[in-house]
Amino acid sequence: MTALTDRTDDRWDDGLIARSRPRPSEDDWPAGGDEEGDEALVRAVSGAGSDGGKAPAPPLSPEAQALRVRLDALRQLIGLSRTRILDGKTLAEAGRVLDEAAARRGLSAQHTVVAIAGATGSGKSTLFNSLAGVQISETGLRRPTTAAPIACSWSDGAAGLLDRLEIPGRLRRRPRETSEAEALRGMVLVDLPDLDSAVGAHRDHVDRVLALVDAVVWVVDPEKYADAVLHERYLRPLAGHAEVTFVVLNQVDRLPGESADLVLDDLRRLLDDDGIALGEHGEPGATVIGLSALTGEGVGELREMLGQFTQEKGAATRRISADVDKAAARLRPLYVADGHSGPEIGETARAEFEDRLAEAVGAYAAGLAAERAWRRNAGKACGTPWLRLWRWYESRRAPRSLGGLAALAAMGRSTAAPEHPVEEEVTARQRVEQAVRTVADEAVLGLPDPWAQAVRETAVRGAEGLPQALDEIAVTLGPAVAMPSARPPRPSWWPAAVLAQAAMTLLQIYGGLWLVGQIAGVLAPSLMPPVLLMVAGIIGGPLVEWACSIGARGPARRYGQDAERRLRQAAAGCGRARVLEPVAAELLRYREVREQYATVAKLSTSRQ
Repeated sequence: MTALTDRTDDRWDDGLIARSRPRPSEDDWPAGGDEEGDEALVRAVSGAGSDGGKAPAPPLSPEAQALRVRLDALRQLIGLSRTRILDGKTLAEAGRVLDEAAARRGLSAQHTVVAIAGATGSGKSTLFNSLAGVQISETGLRRPTTAAPIACSWSDGAAGLLDRLEIPGRLRRRPRETSEAEALRGMVLVDLPDLDSAVGAHRDHVDRVLALVDAVVWVVDPEKYADAVLHERYLRPLAGHAEVTFVVLNQVDRLPGESADLVLDDLRRLLDDDGIALGEHGEPGATVIGLSALTGEGVGELREMLGQFTQEKGAATRRISADVDKAAARLRPLYVADGHSGPEIGETARAEFEDRLAEAVGAYAAGLAAERAWRRNAGKACGTPWLRLWRWYESRRAPRSLGGLAALAAMGRSTAAPEHPVEEEVTARQRVEQAVRTVADEAVLGLPDPWAQAVRETAVRGAEGLPQALDEIAVTLGPAVAMPSARPPRPSWWPAAVLAQAAMTLLQIYGGLWLVGQIAGVLAPSLMPPVLLMVAGIIGGPLVEWACSIGARGPARRYGQDAERRLRQAAAGCGRARVLEPVAAELLRYREVREQYATVAKLSTSRQ
């Protein structure tokens, strides 16, 4: 529970030089005299390095290359998702990860920034001073003693990193120059205020710096190692950062006998409950160690671990990868749900949608009307002349007949009371709306809620003008299909049928004239031949008409089906342009972002 104070009193210099420890023996001092040793021990690193913390980028490691792919995928993922109805807060958090990753990758890759964090009284500042080999961070009984982060750099060129942490030059130090310090070259150690400080500004410093450093050394003591604030607010949310986490049980000198081992085992149990993987048996994960910063027990082992960790120069990559993993976990509900991974509009749903639209425009009824028109034309061409005359006579006297009066009455009802057309229009509109809802429900199967909502809204927007467009098709194309102005095409056998019908009529006329001539005495009496001719014509005419009606069924049906198909295709084309294609485009965009999310979530770097 040690701390730095930035106040000026009699014991402090101007802030650029840290207070020295009690003078050690001459063997401990570097060569060059006492005054030179003091200056070398405590010279500040403010502005150190002419590159401002930036160095030429070394060749990328496989971990860094994999991280670059993931960051590029995350950037594309956010870009494709901004215009959709997604959780803006979650996207903003992912964008922050991208910004921080870009900022860290633009700074020195030769340095590893490690923060020492802990609760009040844990001894983190004592450990900080022990690693530095000189008293830099103030320790004492007064709590809290650390008011702001203080940094110690083992090599030059870290100014840009410290600027990013907003650590002023007066709080930047250099360690004691010893052979042990050489093993930590490249490390930047930051002592943080107490994470449970009663001063809100201190906690803000902790939260801000912890989000930016490459690794964290959590210092706990035998009394507070199970503190709920430490585990619930910090360790548990950072469980995915186990590979850049060190957990140090300090003050083991206060534990008698095997008590230290028992406390360490219980600490490991708590960390496992927090979801933090432990780096045991060569597996990647957090490092747990017991030591005493006051007596120096175990400090050398921690220094060796930190030195090896720093020399690997992969902490920044692992930290950013862990941040991307955390962002991917938060983004998962936006892109992954229980269902098939490639949602699409199935052929069955498309066919049902087109059937409902065809029903709304009356394609089937129009096809039947076209078929009847074709058969009427066939009847006119192949019917007997006498029957055609009779039909013409009936059509002329229809207004005077009961049927004509009924037709007039029906016309009057249609103009006076248009309730049925209104009901039919409402029914057609309901069919269209039901068709759109059904195809949208089919399309969103397997989609997360935000994307399902986006697909439904796309379908609704496309359906706003669909009933009117179908009405126009029904008004313009429907009558032309049902009752075409031009005669339907005739099959090749129609001329033969017309000739046969004419022959039957001629037989009747010839037989009748022959019989009249016999009655008038102009011709020799022979009753049977003219009667047979007349009977043949009378029977043959209807037979020809019946045969033609049988032969006309197939062509009439095909003609009606063709007319129905044209109207159905027109309605389906309208539905595709307004509903299906926009929905398919939205599903395609989802598949694109799903692929990008898979890249973000699955390509992970691991500590070898």
